[in-house]
Amino acid sequence: MAEEDEIEIRGIKRPLVENYSDDEEEEEARRKEEHSAYQSRHCPYLDTIDRHVLDFDFEKLCSVSLSHINVYACLVCGKYFQGRGRRSHAYTHSVQVDHHVFLNLRTLKFYCLPDNYEVIDSSLDDIKYVLNPTFTKDDISQLDKSAKLSRAFDGTTYLPGIVGLNNIKANDYLNVVLQALAFIPPIRDFFLREENYQNIKRPPGDIMFPLVNRFGELIRKIWNPRNFKAHVSPHEMLQAVVLCSKKRFQFTEQGDPVEFLSWFLNSLHTTLGGTKKATSSVIYKTFQGKMRVTARKLPQAENEEDVKKVLDEEEYKEKTSDSPYMYLMLDIPPSPLYKDEYQQNIIPQVCINKIAKACSVMKHASK
Repeated sequence: MAEEDEIEIRGIKRPLVENYSDDEEEEEARRKEEHSAYQSRHCPYLDTIDRHVLDFDFEKLCSVSLSHINVYACLVCGKYFQGRGRRSHAYTHSVQVDHHVFLNLRTLKFYCLPDNYEVIDSSLDDIKYVLNPTFTKDDISQLDKSAKLSRAFDGTTYLPGIVGLNNIKANDYLNVVLQALAFIPPIRDFFLREENYQNIKRPPGDIMFPLVNRFGELIRKIWNPRNFKAHVSPHEMLQAVVLCSKKRFQFTEQGDPVEFLSWFLNSLHTTLGGTKKATSSVIYKTFQGKMRVTARKLPQAENEEDVKKVLDEEEYKEKTSDSPYMYLMLDIPPSPLYKDEYQQNIIPQVCINKIAKACSVMKHASK
């Protein structure tokens, strides 16, 4: 350690920057393995856990140091703290406010502080599942066959998949796209299985990979049948969108949902290793279609007879080509206002703007 990184206190050199690694505590835990093995299964503080305050939808960073490294959630107040060593923020929080049960947000292991032993108890499995929902192939196959309601921890009921996305500020144009994609079976089924995309090889420094991981997490939370609440916050997903789009799409100001859809689908496709081949990714397999375009070059002729003469030439014949697309912009026809017994339209529904315009024309004509 460099001299400028140390400070001498009472003849002992100490580091200026505290080390929040758990190596020290792991060594101590090994020395007390026998005692800890008993305590881990008989933690006296499990009844202090408050599931009402637990919310794992937000960014996993320490509330004091703002670091993403080695973050633990206090299961008593719901706040995030770094480390669990004696100089760490989690340890300090435990001693100061008498909160003892913590969850490592990466390893999904529970610890009791300040005693620093691992807590092993099956009653905590529901908390791990909320943080990281998992789905088997059998679970996925039943999603469209079952309409079973789930009950959140606060007693409210919800249907998995039919949950709201929180509006943080101006992210409604992002939410509508994310919710729509969550209901497309091939996309939903692919991202519900984390093993489908967690081992994708990406080049070093690639900033797009978090987009896939965060989208997968969001899909799993939307379809989670064991949520603590009947809504989901897309906070981490939106942060990934801002980062990967280089702030092109923000959740603090309104944007165009169609532009976001186009960018998002192409970004997912390339990040998943997609190429120009139609089956190279789940995105292309699901969305890519072909539009047949017929075009004809018009001759530059002075009269109609000359035009007819050259239309049969090869240069001016109709040519057909297939143009691939990811989505098409189509106007939705208005539904009929009244139907007869055969479900046929009796009175066609007309846009009110057209009616107003026609009335205006008739009014001027009568004058």
